[in-house]
This record gives sequence, structure tokens and C-alpha cells, in this order.
Amino acid sequence: MKKSIAIAILITCFQHVFAQQNNYILFDDDWLFYRGAAQGAESPSFTDNDWTTIDLPHDWSIEDIPGANSPFIKRAAGQVSTGFTEGGVGWYRKHFAVPAAYKNRKLFIQFDGVYMNCKVWLNGKSLGKHPYGYTSFWFDITDRIKLDTVNTIAVEVKNEGENSRWYAGSGIYRHVWLRVAEPVYVENWGTYIITKKVSNQSATININTSVKNGDSINNNIKLVTNIIDPSGKQVASVTSAQYIKAGNISDIQQTVQITKPILWSADYPALYKAVTEVHSGQEVNRYTSTFGIRTLSFSADKGFLLNGISVKLKGGCIHHDNGPLGAKAYDDAEVRKIKLLKAAGFNAVRCSHNPPSPALLNACDSLGMLVIDEAFDTWGDPKNQFDYNLYFDDWWQKDIAGMIERDRNHPSIIMWSIGNEIPHREKPEVAAVAHTLAAYVKQLDSTRPVTAGVNGIDKDKDDFISALDVAGYNYAVDKYENDHQRLPNRIMFATESFPLDAFEYWMAVKDHSYVIGDFVWTAFDYIGEASIGWLGYPQTQAFYPWNLAYCGDIDVCGWKRPQSFYRDVLWKQNQLSIFVQPPSPSFPLNKDRADWSRWEWNDVVAGWNWKGYENQTLHVVAYSSCDEVELFLNGKSLGRKQTDRSTKFIAPFDVSYTAGELKAIGYTNGKKVQEAVLKTAGEPTAILLNADKNSLRANNQGLVYIDVDLADDKGTTNPATEVPVQFNVTGAGTIAGVGNANPKSVESCISDTRKTWRGKCLLIVKAGKEKGNIHITATAGALKSKELIIKVD
Repeated sequence: MKKSIAIAILITCFQHVFAQQNNYILFDDDWLFYRGAAQGAESPSFTDNDWTTIDLPHDWSIEDIPGANSPFIKRAAGQVSTGFTEGGVGWYRKHFAVPAAYKNRKLFIQFDGVYMNCKVWLNGKSLGKHPYGYTSFWFDITDRIKLDTVNTIAVEVKNEGENSRWYAGSGIYRHVWLRVAEPVYVENWGTYIITKKVSNQSATININTSVKNGDSINNNIKLVTNIIDPSGKQVASVTSAQYIKAGNISDIQQTVQITKPILWSADYPALYKAVTEVHSGQEVNRYTSTFGIRTLSFSADKGFLLNGISVKLKGGCIHHDNGPLGAKAYDDAEVRKIKLLKAAGFNAVRCSHNPPSPALLNACDSLGMLVIDEAFDTWGDPKNQFDYNLYFDDWWQKDIAGMIERDRNHPSIIMWSIGNEIPHREKPEVAAVAHTLAAYVKQLDSTRPVTAGVNGIDKDKDDFISALDVAGYNYAVDKYENDHQRLPNRIMFATESFPLDAFEYWMAVKDHSYVIGDFVWTAFDYIGEASIGWLGYPQTQAFYPWNLAYCGDIDVCGWKRPQSFYRDVLWKQNQLSIFVQPPSPSFPLNKDRADWSRWEWNDVVAGWNWKGYENQTLHVVAYSSCDEVELFLNGKSLGRKQTDRSTKFIAPFDVSYTAGELKAIGYTNGKKVQEAVLKTAGEPTAILLNADKNSLRANNQGLVYIDVDLADDKGTTNPATEVPVQFNVTGAGTIAGVGNANPKSVESCISDTRKTWRGKCLLIVKAGKEKGNIHITATAGALKSKELIIKVD
């Protein structure tokens, strides 16, 4: 009796979700997880009563190590590369029921990303394996599903040994989907939409749709594609007829004309939809694809043109993790990341060094962020013993196809990258691989150029680079002009650049049409490659407890670091900020750091709290794109200085420290246009909570990010305060993560407590499945508790 009730509940939930999501069901809820080996766990009869119930996305490497209150451990196999986090083996199981009404439907399970080496079983039968941790994959499970009873899916994940040069996370860290389709259906990722002959008056849209007849009989089908504009209005429609034999796939070409199209751009990311209907008898299978109408052009003399307009790529490299959340690819986390990068002036990201989550690309499409979608960090030669080199020969074609077929309708993607800093790229046999990969990319999508990140730029890399349409230069600003003289048609850009050299890299972009952009390493800070932005290279175990790279323009909590404010003055007019060099280094220095290791920024902070250094001289810098900057201490002028290209937009001042107010005023054409202020903060008297939104949906996925500041009675954050803040979250949500951007903190990222660093910390709260309110209370020592309510509906 209890078993029948359980099946009925599962089926009711399945039908409800199916009705809400059309033919893709988000399959993230109510999985079971076990950290470690579990022999026989693929069997439906395996006992999993003691496993932990979790929801996806999930990353066990960001969770506390069993027996500890931290995810970080000095002996971790990945060491500095993975930020001293642990991988290992993990198992997932999910019990679910499918109603008998879906007897004649096709069923698929799709994984957006699993790190790594996963094997999948359904009802004890193997579906297959997928080694690469960053490409999406799917299985047809129609013949393995048992209707109107409980099914069990099991997933084994192995993240073992040194297999990554950065924090990868572990587990099913992206969404899982269950797709339900009619017997004759559009293949997964089965539409390929190309915008051709685009002008302000009209656009020609070519649509290739792969339709599979999964029925046992031959079928005459009708394919109807309706084009919906950004306002929701249908603006075009096309119908085709096709005869498809049982079990066969047919690629159907259609063309439509759109009058006065709304062009997609970074400033106006207009999105269209192609709603495809496959009519077979009385059955209709619908498949919706989002796309944008825009043109891309690349040349050495005109640079990069988007819709015929010159665009310089204000770019940044990003890894895939989300700071305190680890690798969990929540939609809200990916959207927030892109929003913060847009606000900081970036118009492009390079997904280094792997395909990103679909959620991130969706965010880039909707918010207007240009993307370089990158396939691999290595090919057949290893960078780490157990990295992708073990799988390249057998899997590169599948993984490139998985990336491009999944992503090619995204208007945000402007280039495909086939690799990064590939070893032995000067060898003819490696250059030959580059040509092979580039040709395969063009076979799958001819509308975008191919690039790669190449280091050690010199003439001996010319053969390798000749495989590329656009040459990615890693840390080679000094090579631009000479290479242009040698090869005037080569299009170049900095696939990676040092933050310290931001001025030189951006001036090269401004001055040369053939240099189309600059991608700093990195735009967003990340876990792993610990301390490259401070201790640098070579790296050793002695770097523990460092776990963050500490090189990003924006830190892992989403707060701008000084180098981001400097980039403001390179990219925007009338910008101004001031920073102070601490009288002693913020962290101990590495006397053995290699000269070429330059991912750090100058040691400066935004604070005027220097008790004990009264009347001592402190070095102050103003970053300014105003004509001049004047500095004041407690109302007294300390002088006015010019800020322009000749000064690299920096004005230095030596100031005798006195508590109070340090103010900079920026002047353009002799008029005040901007000011920046640092104030001495008193002892904290209040907890400030600032949420990025005040409501969430009850979908078990939504996140709210809450900045926590300890401030004095005038609302000024005290940067010298490092105290624990305890959080109590009740009601319709739970704690998803906590952080503080301290690159050496080894505190738990999932607990209810986090210590402030420089007066701040971060709380991330996730909505559940039920409507209501989330009640949040923050407590810090003797300070009065602060409360916040987030609505969930």
C-alpha cells in the first residue's frame, strides 16, 4: 500500500512539472548522494537509506570534508591548482516514476555537466559514460524506462588525481533534464539557425532542423516553424513537408524573411524565438530555439564589426566556479556574474578553458555579453597526469560537436576557441592537429571565426596560428607591431593579459585596428591556482592556506577590487577612485617569485583607518580619466595633478596620515565632474544587510545574495573589522553559501557563520519549493541583530 502511494505521488509530481515545462522537465530535485565508493550502487535493489538527500546543482568539493569544518586540506591531491580542495569518488541515485500515459513517448535524460568521468545506469542497465567534465550529453532512455512504477537512475562520478589546473568542483554541478517527446521529434540540439543578408530593412533566416522518426513506421511529416519577435509577436512562418523512413533522421532546410529586424547587440540584446512544430498524424511535437539576428565581421584593417559597427572587446577570462557556491551552476549565480561584469565595463568574456554552462550562455544572450566559447585546455599532451590528454584521441570530436551543436544558436558567441596554451605548439604535428580541429569546427558552424589562446608567440608558432581565423595572443603585447609588419592580414587580440599591464594592453587595442580586444586574466576571481595574484609562481604546498587565485578584477563575492577601478578609467570618461598603499604588506611576500609571474595588482586598499601611523607618510593613488585630480585631507588641498595618457591616468600623492576624510575631486575642462572619498570609520555599531533582490520564485533554484557590512554610526564600513557573523535562516529558504573574499580563509562555505574580512562578508540564500517568507537574522558579537525578509512566491 505504501509503495503504491509513493508511486502515485511521484507520477503526480511528474505530470505537474511536465505541464509547466512543456517537453523539458527540470530533473534536479530529490537526488540521493554518497561521498565515496559504493560497490553495486548501480543496482535498483541497492540499499541507499543512509544516503544524503540533495538537490542539484551539487558540488561535493565545496562541502566540508567529513570530520572537518572546512572544504580545504593541505594534503589535497590537486594542491595549489584546485585550491587545496578534495575530489574523489561520489555516487548519485534518483528514484522516479513515469505515468503510463507516456507509453508511446520518447524519453531522454540530459546532463548539462558532470565533473568528471561519469557512468550512468538506469534500472541497473548501463546507459554509457562521459569522461569530459564540461560538455553536455544525453541518453535515449525510452527502451529502459518502466512505466507506472519506480525507476532508479544511478550516476558514478570520479574526480581523481591531478586532472585540472584550477578548481573544477566534483559531481553533477549543472542541471539535469528529462525530455519527453512524440515519436517523431526534433533531435536534441537539433536546430541550427543562421542569420544571413541582414540589414535594418530585412533579414534572411536559414533554419536547419534535424527531425528523427523514432516511430516503427515510415511517416509523412509537416514541419512548421514560427518566428516570434522580442515582443512576443509572430513575424514569420514557414511550412515544409518531408517523408522520413522509420528510424531515420532528416535535415530539413527552411528559409524565412523578417522585415525590419531588431538586431541583437551588447547594448540591445534582442532575442527571437523559433517555435518548431513537427506534425505527424494527430501528434505535434514542439521545440523552441532562441536566437538573435546580427552580423559579425573580422579584418585587420577594420577590426571587429558587430552589425557593421566597430566594437573593441573589453574582455575578461572567467573560470566556471561561483566562489562560495563552488562549481554549482545555478541560473541566478550565472546571471549575477554577467550583470556584475557588465556593470564593471566588460562587454566580452572568454570561457577559459572549457565550455560554460547553458545557464551562463543564456545570461550572456539576454544581458548582452559577447562570448568566446572554448573547448579544451589541453589536447594529446598532458599538463597534468590525469587531465584531458587521456581522452583526447577518442573524444575530441564528440566533445567539440557537443559544444557547437549545443551552443551555436546563441547570438552572444562570436568566436570558437579550440584550445589554450597547447603544449609543443611549435611542432608540425601539433599544428596539424590545430588545422584538423579548426576544419571540424567550420564543418559544424561556418558563421564564426576560430581562435585559440597561444603563448610563447614567435615565428615558430606561425604554422599553428595559421589554423586560426583570429590569433589569440597570451601575454604578448610586445609582439603586436612586429607581427603586423610581418603578417599584415593577421587579426590579433590578447586572449590573456596581466592586470599590471592593463594600460599597455588597452592602448594597443585603441591604437591598432588589427588588435581587436584585450581579455584580462581574470575578470572574476576564482578558487584554485591559489595566490597567483600574490605569491605567484612557482607554486608549492607551502602556499596553504591560500585557496583563491586573488587575481580577478572582481572578487569571489562579487565586489570590485582596485584593478577594476583602474580599468574604469581606461574604458570610461570622468571616472575617479582613490586607494592607499598599506604601511606594511597586506600579506607576507614571496621572495622566490619568478620575474615572469605578474598576475598581481599593486597592494592598495580603499580605507583610511591607519591607527598607530599618525603623522607618518602614506602613499595614495588616484585613478582618474578626468583631466586633473585634486586631493584634500580634512578639507585642506594637497595639490592638483594632471591625469591623462602621459601619466597612465594615475596621480600619486604622499600624505601624512591624520584620521578624518580623504577626498579627491576630478576636473574636466576646468569643471568638477567627479569625486571620491575615503573616511576613517569608527568602531562598528550596526550590521548592514543589502540584498540583490527582495523576492524569489518558489522553484527550489532561486538565489538571493546579501552583502553584510559592519559599519559605524555614520554607515561607514570599518575595514579593520574581522569578527564572525552568525546567520539564522528560517521559513521558505536555506543557506546556500557564505564567503568573505579572504584568499587565505579556510572557513566552511556552507555553515551558518562567516567571519568578516575588511569589514564585509556574504550570505547566499536559496528559495525552496514552498511559497512564503524567508526570515534572515544576522548577529555579530554585542551588535544589535539585523533582520531581513525575502518573499518567495
